Amino acid sequence: MRKYIFMLFMLLAVGAVAQGGIKGAVVDTRSQAPLVGVSIYLPDFKMGTTTDSTGRFHLANTPASKVLLQSSFVGYRTSVVEVFRNSEVLIKMEPAATEINEVVVTGMSKASEQKRVASPVAVVSQKMLTQISSTNIIDALSVQPGISQITTGAGISKPVIRGLGYNRVLVVNDGIRQEGQQWGDEHGVEVDQFGVDRVEILKGPASLAYGSDAMAGVINLISAPLPADKKMGGSVTSEYQTNNGLIGTSANVTGNAGFFVWDFRASGRLAHDYKNRYDGYVFNSGFREHSFSTTLGIKRDWGYSNLILSYYNLKPGIVEGDRDDLTGKFIKKVDVNGAEESRIVSSSDSKSYNPSVPFQKVGHYKAVLSSFVRLGDGHLKSIIGFQQNRRKEFANVLEPSTPELYFKLSTVNYDFQYQLPQVGGFDIAAGVNGMFQRSQNLAEEVLVPEYHLFDYGIFTIVKRNFGRLDVTGGIRFDNRRIDSKALFVGANEETSEHPFAGATERFSAFTSTFNGISGSVGATYQLSKVAYIKANLSRGYRAPNIAELGSNGVHEGTLRYEAGNAALKAEHSLQADLGVGLSTEHISAELNLFSNRVFNFIYLHKLQNRLGQDSTIDGASVFKFTSGDARLLGGEVRFDIHPHPFDWIHLENSFSYVLARLKDQPDTSKYLPFTPAPRLLSSIRFEARKVARGLGNGFFMFDVESTFAQNNVYTAFNTETRTPSYVLLNAVLGVDLIRKGITRASLQVGVNNLTDRAYQSHLSRLKYAPENLATGRSGVYNMGRNVTFRVAVPF
Repeated sequence: MRKYIFMLFMLLAVGAVAQGGIKGAVVDTRSQAPLVGVSIYLPDFKMGTTTDSTGRFHLANTPASKVLLQSSFVGYRTSVVEVFRNSEVLIKMEPAATEINEVVVTGMSKASEQKRVASPVAVVSQKMLTQISSTNIIDALSVQPGISQITTGAGISKPVIRGLGYNRVLVVNDGIRQEGQQWGDEHGVEVDQFGVDRVEILKGPASLAYGSDAMAGVINLISAPLPADKKMGGSVTSEYQTNNGLIGTSANVTGNAGFFVWDFRASGRLAHDYKNRYDGYVFNSGFREHSFSTTLGIKRDWGYSNLILSYYNLKPGIVEGDRDDLTGKFIKKVDVNGAEESRIVSSSDSKSYNPSVPFQKVGHYKAVLSSFVRLGDGHLKSIIGFQQNRRKEFANVLEPSTPELYFKLSTVNYDFQYQLPQVGGFDIAAGVNGMFQRSQNLAEEVLVPEYHLFDYGIFTIVKRNFGRLDVTGGIRFDNRRIDSKALFVGANEETSEHPFAGATERFSAFTSTFNGISGSVGATYQLSKVAYIKANLSRGYRAPNIAELGSNGVHEGTLRYEAGNAALKAEHSLQADLGVGLSTEHISAELNLFSNRVFNFIYLHKLQNRLGQDSTIDGASVFKFTSGDARLLGGEVRFDIHPHPFDWIHLENSFSYVLARLKDQPDTSKYLPFTPAPRLLSSIRFEARKVARGLGNGFFMFDVESTFAQNNVYTAFNTETRTPSYVLLNAVLGVDLIRKGITRASLQVGVNNLTDRAYQSHLSRLKYAPENLATGRSGVYNMGRNVTFRVAVPF
C-alpha cells in the first residue's frame, strides 16, 4: 500500500511546470486606501496569501481554470469573485460589522458562498474556535445552534446534529471520513483541536456526497491553508485551565519553497480530574493527549498534490462514579497483595495527570494523499487514505497493563470526483467514493464480532445559476457489504472461528448487503443585496453498524447486555429545510426550519421473558436492536444587532429546538433518547480594532447560556431521566500585541460557568452514574467554574 501511494505521489509531481498566477490589490471601497494583511484564499485550490504593505498580493502556480477567490479581513464584509489565471484584479472591500457569506466547500462540487448553498450550513472560523474554552474540538463546536454533544467526562465527546448522533453524524478530517468505532458510547473523535483552522457544519442529510453515516449531517474539520510562495512561518500556542489543571501546547512550522510546500505540527494536552460544587474532584476524569502531523506537497499550475501523515494518541480515564456509602467520597480499586480492594480517593489521586484503572488507550494513525489535477477545462479531485484505530481498555487493577478490550480497525478510503467543463451554464460533477474496512478483536473480552466491510457510492451533482436564483440537485447510489466472522469460545476462554468440542457459539457468521438511493434538490434566491431565502429537500441513507447487527455481550459503559439483529434494514430519511437570511448595516439574522422523517430508525428495545419480567444475562438486563419510524421537527434562529455607528457593539442571540418522536409507541417510549434540550444563547460583545499603542483587535464578550428543561424523555426501562433547566454565565477578554502593523502575540482570558453552577447536561452519560448515598444525588455533575489563559505567538 505504501509503495503505491509513493508511486502515485511521484507521478503527480512530474506534471506541467508552466508558471501561472493571479495578481491584484485590495482597497477600502470608501476611502480607496490599500488594505494590509487581507487574507486571500482559493478554496478549491487550497491556496492562500495575504496582502503586503501596499495592499497587493500575488498567487503563483494557480490552475488555468476559473476559480473562486475569497478575500476576508477583520471589520470588512467578505468579498467573493471569480477569477482566471494570469489575470489581475482590483478588489474593493466594504466595511461591515459582521459577515455571514463565508465561502464553504462541504457537500459541494465547487466552492460556494454560504448564502447560495441550499442546505443549512454553519461556518465556524478559527477566530471563533480560539475564543471558546474547551477540552476537545467537539466541545468547542457544541455552542453552535443545532449542535450538541454526548459526553463521558471532559475527554470524550460525540457530536449530535439536530437530535441525531453516533453513526448518523459523519466527521471529516483531512478530506476523509474519520473511522474510529463511532458506534461506542465512550468512543470520541480522534482529532487534534490545535490543528483545526475552520469548521463547516452541514445540518441535514449529506449522503449525496458522503454516503452512509451522513444522515444527520457532516462535521468537516479543515486545516489552515499552506502559505504563499517563498514564505515560511509558524506559531506556538499554549493554554492553561484552572478547573482541571489542563496544560496544552501546540507548535507548527509551515513553508512554501515555490512549488514545494510543507507543514509540521506537534501538540499535547494533559489534565487531572475536573471538579464541581457537588462532587468535588470527579475521580478519574483526567486525560493525556498528544499528536503529530506533517503535510508535504507540491503546487503547480496543473494543480496540487499533498501527502498528510498524522498520529493521535489519547489516554482518558473512565469515570465509574463509585463512592463510599458513609462519606460520599469517590473510591478506587487497588491491588493489595494480589487481591482487589476499595480505597477512598485521596487529593493526590485527583491531582494526578496519569489516569487510573479503568482507562483507555486510543491510537489513531493516518496517511492521506489528496490531489487536484486540471484536465482541460475540468479538473479531477482525488483522495486516497489509510487509517488505523487501535482502541484498548484496561479495567483490571490486578493486571493494569493487560487490555481487557482491544479493537483494531483498519480502513482504506477512496474518493474521486471529476468537475466537468461548464456546459450551457451548468456545473456538473460526478464521482465515486467508499472504503474497505477490517475490524479485529485482540483481547479476551469482546462485544462485537470481527468483520470485513466494502462499500462504494456513485453520484452526480448539478448546479445552475440564473442570476439571483441558484438551483442544485443530485442523485447517488450506494452499496455496502459486511461479512462478519463467527466466534466459538471454550471453557478455558480459548477461541476459534470454527466449532470445537465443548465450545459455545458467541457470534454467528453472517453476510449483510445494503443498497441505498440518496438525493437532494434545492434552491436559493437572493431577494436583494442583503436578504435571501433557501429551500432544500433531501433523502438520506445509513446502513446499520456492526454493533446493531451483531453485538452479543455486556456493554460495560452502559451496564446492559446488548444483542444485535442481523435482520435489520438500512435507515432512510426524508428531510425538508427552509431558511431565510438578512444582513444589513444594523442587523444580521437567519432562520432555519426542518422536518425530518426517518424510516427504519434503529434503536434498543428491552426484552422480557415468558413471565413478563426483565430478561437478564450475567445479571444485566438484555436489550435488542430493533427499528421503527421516527419524526424530528425543529430549527434554529440567530440574530446579531450592531447599531451603526456603534457597530463595535454586538448583541448576539441564538435559539435551537428539536422534537424527536418514535411512531406508534406508548408514552414511556415515544420520544427518542438523548435528544438535546432547547437552548438560548445571548451574548454582548465589544470590539475595538485599536485599543492603545501596540494593542489591537481587542474584544470582550459576556454570554448567558440558558438550557431549558428536557421533559421529553425515553422513560421506559429506566433508560433516561428528565433534566432540569440551568443557566451558565461565561466571559472572555482578548487582545493582540501589534508592532509595525504585524500581530506579535494574541492574549486571552476566559471564564466558563462564572457562578460555579452545579448542573447536569441532558446528554452527559455521567448523569447515570451511581447514586451518592450520603447526599441522595444521582450521577456525576458537569464541570464547575473554569478559567482559561491562552497565548498564541505567530512567527
